[in-house]
Amino acid sequence: MGGPSAEREVSLDTGKACAAALRERDYTVVEVDAGRDLAAVLSDLSPDAVLNCLHGRWGEDGCVQGLLEWMGLPYSHSGVLASALAMDKQRSKDVYRGEGLPVVESVLVDAREVRAGHVMPPPYVVKPNNEGSSVGVYLVREAANSPPQLDGDMPEVVMVEKFVPGRELTTTVMGDRALTVTDILTTGWYDYDAKYKEGGSSHVVPADIPAEIFDLCMTYALRAHKALGCRGVSRTDFRWDESRGAAGLILLETNTQPGMTGTSLSPEQAQACGISFPDLCAWMVEDASCAR
Repeated sequence: MGGPSAEREVSLDTGKACAAALRERDYTVVEVDAGRDLAAVLSDLSPDAVLNCLHGRWGEDGCVQGLLEWMGLPYSHSGVLASALAMDKQRSKDVYRGEGLPVVESVLVDAREVRAGHVMPPPYVVKPNNEGSSVGVYLVREAANSPPQLDGDMPEVVMVEKFVPGRELTTTVMGDRALTVTDILTTGWYDYDAKYKEGGSSHVVPADIPAEIFDLCMTYALRAHKALGCRGVSRTDFRWDESRGAAGLILLETNTQPGMTGTSLSPEQAQACGISFPDLCAWMVEDASCAR
């Protein structure tokens, strides 16, 4: 847990919550804040399994997965290729398109061009191509006269994506089973604070939406999970423009290591399906393997 990514604090919360839950199930748990000495630490510990609670770069993009494969340590969640694909938003969209799944128009652009002028007609969204948790996301509204002034710590190349109005929906996949659909309600943009601060958003689970859209979310999430080659638990996020019916449902991205904090969506969905948080964490540990 932890690590050096922009999602370090959320990862620490995930790790602490999972460690406490596993101790409830009588596992012997060692919490490791991942640093550059991770290989040496894991070599000394020689664990039976690694529950990967890292979020963001290095921990969710295939890097740590490759290290664990090299060391022969069974680990949770997706393997090297699936993790790398899912973390790269543009390449994962290419996989979705090949699977016939609906995605929205987007381009990769030099951040300097984005700061200099509109690279597509507003409204649109600007975000890093390989971060999660809405880190570094800018919403450029329809009436915006000037382009976004991106922070200096944004990557040199960013994704610019057409904005899709409507509702935020999400579905967790656990193994080969889609769990349910959550409708995420927030007063503004579903940004980092809305995701992780108490009261930042509210969740309707199962979502009160038409059966057709509910079933499509379940089907699309499972298809995305399989198309990317995911293992363990993943969560796929959607936008749904109600005015367009089924044609208004599009995939945003698949998270190969969803958050497991007090406000996280996947544990909430598991609970709605009768799977307690300790049981979910135990399932992830027992599912751990190499060659994922």
